[in-house]
Amino acid sequence: MFKAELLELIANGENSGVEFKRDDIRPEQLAKEVVALANFQGGRILLGVEDDGTISGVQRDDLEEWVMNVFQSKIHPMMLPFYEEVTLDDGKAVAVVSFPMGISKPYVVRHGGKEEIYIRVGSTSRLATREQQMRLFELGGMLHTEVMPVPRTDRRCLDEARLLNYVRDVLQDPDIPNTAEQWQARLLGMGFLTEAAGSVCCTIAGLVLFGKNPRRYLKQAGLRVMAFAGDDKEYQAQLDQILDGPMVGRWDFDNGDKRLIDGGIIERFMDAMTPFLSKESGEVGKGLRRETKWFYSLEAVREALLNALAHRDWTRFVEIEVSGYADRLEVISPGALPNSMTVEKMKAGQRSPRNTIIMEVLRDYGYVDYRGMGVRTKIIPLTMQLSGKQPDFVVTEDYLKTVLYR
Repeated sequence: MFKAELLELIANGENSGVEFKRDDIRPEQLAKEVVALANFQGGRILLGVEDDGTISGVQRDDLEEWVMNVFQSKIHPMMLPFYEEVTLDDGKAVAVVSFPMGISKPYVVRHGGKEEIYIRVGSTSRLATREQQMRLFELGGMLHTEVMPVPRTDRRCLDEARLLNYVRDVLQDPDIPNTAEQWQARLLGMGFLTEAAGSVCCTIAGLVLFGKNPRRYLKQAGLRVMAFAGDDKEYQAQLDQILDGPMVGRWDFDNGDKRLIDGGIIERFMDAMTPFLSKESGEVGKGLRRETKWFYSLEAVREALLNALAHRDWTRFVEIEVSGYADRLEVISPGALPNSMTVEKMKAGQRSPRNTIIMEVLRDYGYVDYRGMGVRTKIIPLTMQLSGKQPDFVVTEDYLKTVLYR
């Protein structure tokens, strides 16, 4: 790092990726700051700089060795930082300890026989709440929330007709369960039920895929759909509705045809939003019918919704939100992108499913294809073809927003 770069970094002050510390801090204090930054987006710790940005300089003779010992003994899983010292014109030196966002979250501080998880909130490091810890475990691939039990549920909360339709007609399984005990054993094996505290409950995956009324037990299930005449939410809503129900439809496969018998939440969404995605022509066309003009590619809209349903973060206690405006359609999926996924990787077609059971069931039904490249092959080209504009993908720590332009 050049001196000018270091001075600019100090002049900008502490933030969510930069922390100032004297080099006489205790080992657990340094570990706390490292863990908080690694659990967020990585960053730099400047040793030899006061909280107000005053440069006090490095005082320890063995600072690099001391820092490496802290990383080895106090931080788990272990990570290797990049250490460098920059000497300024007045002879004072500042140690810059840099490390990327951790890929083995959550990182913990090991001290006094305990393990503590810290997160970065602005320019401060704080103990993670229970919900924040769940998200970190989920991001690190150590917790699959879709197989967590949903309290107050049992097998009766699932739609038996849809389950039979899935096993017999979609999977074409010749071994159909005949008794309640056989069904329970099969559903436990498929990940739709799980044992918890001596009883059998629905998993999140089982409830949202096949539940009769998922929102009764899981408030973040379902969809909130809205439509506005203008370009923001200040306009009076033309539609504001919560959709509840099983994610998948019930289908008839007789004679080799696929016919919808009872729609799931995907079909109910399309029915509710269609009036705001299209308009009828004022002229009568061929066949004495008024032609429908679509503002968006239906396939792109459907793909954006399916991505939200398949990849949302179930540790977030809000539902998926779809909003139509005068100039665009927004699909907001709760939770940051999973693992090391980025918008660039998503556009390139890289796959990183967060909820593998839900994704596999949607593939079984044909809602999504086996390539898993809907962003690259459908959302982007179909939106460009119809509107001439690239869709936008906005990522924060709280959500992924997909914006399709009219």
